[in-house]
Amino acid sequence: MAKRDCSIEKNLKNCTCTYEPCSRKGICCECIQYHWRMKELPACFFPEDVERTYDRSIGRFIQCYGKSGT
Repeated sequence: MAKRDCSIEKNLKNCTCTYEPCSRKGICCECIQYHWRMKELPACFFPEDVERTYDRSIGRFIQCYGKSGT
């Protein structure tokens, strides 16, 4: 399997995170690992209005996308 390089510039074009001092913007592998350690999900998993609340919890994700939330 070929190794792929992370394209930070390409990732930034699709990054929906509004937390400006974030050092992980565009570095998706670090972002996912960080949030998973915190028992959260990254901003890109949430609708825009929810992302702005910075509630990145798994519970909030289920609330947004669970059967009753769709």
